[in-house]
Amino acid sequence: MKKVKVRLQPLVRNINLPTVLKTTILPGDSMERLFIATQVGEIFYLGNGEIRTFLDIRSRILQLGASSGGYDERGLLGLAFHPQFYYNGLFYLHYSVAGSQGPGALPGRFTPDPCNPETLNVRWNNRETQYDHIDTVEEWIVQSNGQPQKRRTLLNLRRPFSNHNGVNSLNFSPETGKLILTTGDGGLGYDPFNLSQNDMEIAGKIIEIDVGKNLFISHLPVVTRFDELPIPIQETLTVMAKGVRNIPGITFQRFYNQYIKYVGNVGQDLVESIFSFIQYQPVPVTELVRASVLKSEMDQEGLVNFGWRGWEGDFPTSIMKGCSGNPTLEEKTIAYYDEAVKTSAGRLQPLTSYYHREPRGDKFGGTALTGVQVYMGNGIPDLAGSVIFTDLARNEDSPPPARGALAYTSVRADCKLNDYSVIETEHDFGASSAYYVSLGTNLDQTRLYLGVYGSTKVADLNQGTIFEVVRG
Repeated sequence: MKKVKVRLQPLVRNINLPTVLKTTILPGDSMERLFIATQVGEIFYLGNGEIRTFLDIRSRILQLGASSGGYDERGLLGLAFHPQFYYNGLFYLHYSVAGSQGPGALPGRFTPDPCNPETLNVRWNNRETQYDHIDTVEEWIVQSNGQPQKRRTLLNLRRPFSNHNGVNSLNFSPETGKLILTTGDGGLGYDPFNLSQNDMEIAGKIIEIDVGKNLFISHLPVVTRFDELPIPIQETLTVMAKGVRNIPGITFQRFYNQYIKYVGNVGQDLVESIFSFIQYQPVPVTELVRASVLKSEMDQEGLVNFGWRGWEGDFPTSIMKGCSGNPTLEEKTIAYYDEAVKTSAGRLQPLTSYYHREPRGDKFGGTALTGVQVYMGNGIPDLAGSVIFTDLARNEDSPPPARGALAYTSVRADCKLNDYSVIETEHDFGASSAYYVSLGTNLDQTRLYLGVYGSTKVADLNQGTIFEVVRG
C-alpha cells in the first residue's frame, strides 16, 4: 500500500480527555461546527475561532480515576445528534451516572484456566449488589432559548466492571435512521461471564434504538438483560451484532445505494481488528425474549457475530504464559477451545488486523484501537475512500515519551483480508507523551479530526489537543 504523509494542525489545546469528535449545525445556525465531548462530562464546540461550552454535565458523572490511579474507562462516552437535529434540536448522551459506584462483580483480576472448568463457566450472581456502576442513555433537546435540557431516559444499564463500556458509543445509522449503541462486554478481561455471546445479555452487542417511538416511561428500571426491560422498551430495540469486546463506535461508507459498515474490536493480548459488512439482518429484542421464554432456537442467519470471546479477531482467544524452554518466548494456550469451535463458522472475519508485537519494519505494534473513520475528502488524495484508524500508543521497545499511531486500509474487491499502511505524521510533540485517544470526521466525511492526550489518566486534567489531519 502507498505510504502517506499527513500534518497535524492544532485546533484546540488544553482540554480534558476527548472521547467524541463530530460536527453538526446548531438550530438557527448557518455553519457546521466541530463538537468535542470530554470524558469528564463537558461538551464544547468551535465557533468563530473560539471554543464555546455547549453542555456541562460533570455533576452527573461519577467520580473518575479515584480507585484506579487516575486511569478510567467510564464517564461521558457517547454523543450523537439526531439526523434532523437542525429542526428538532434532539441529541443523545451515554454516560456513567454519579453516585452509582458499586463493589464490582468479581474480586481482583480474572484469567481463565483451560484446566479448571470453574473459571470457564463463571456466573454473574447477585447483580443488584455486585456491579461496578450504572450507565445511562438519554435524549436531550436544545430549547428555543438555546439551552439544552434532558428530555427522557432511553436505557439504564448496570455494568459489571469499570472497563469496556464503549467509546464514541452513540451514532446514527444513515441507512435506517436509528440510534446505534455499542455497549462493550462489561470488562475486566476475557469476558468472564461470556456476556458477549449470550443473546439475552445487553453487554457485548451493537443495538439499534428506534428513537422515533416517543416513549416516556417514568422510573425506567436499571437492567443487565433484555428480558428485564419493559415490553414497550423492548419493542424499540433490535440487535445488530454480538461477540463485541469493546468498540470505538461504528462508521458508514456509502457505496452506490448501500452502506458499508466498519467496526473496530479492541483486542485482549494479541491483535486489534477492524471489521466491515454490508448485509445484516437485525433481530428484534421481542423475538429474542420470546425464544428465551420458550427455550427455543431462533434463526440468526443475518446477525453479525464478531466471535468474541472465543475469537480475538482472526485468532482463537489465547492465554500467554512464559515459555519454559525459552524464556524469551511465550506459549499461547487457547482459552476457550469449545467456544472457538462453536463460533468458527458463523463469525465475521476481520477486514484487517494489526498486532501487539510486530516484527515487520513497515508496521507498528499496537496497544488499543481508539478510532475508526471513513475519509471521503480530496484534501488528502492518497487517503480518499480509505478507512482510517488510530491506536492509543505504539508498542515499541523504546523509552518514553509515548506516541500514538495513525494508519489506513480499504475494502478489497474480493472482500478478503486486506493489509494496512502506517500514516506518517508530521508533528513535533516535544518531550510530551501523545496518546491518540479519539478520531472523528465531519458530516460528509471530508475532514479528519484527531484527539491527542498527554496522559492515559483521566484525572490528569487539561492535557488534550484537537488536531485536524491535513495533507503533509
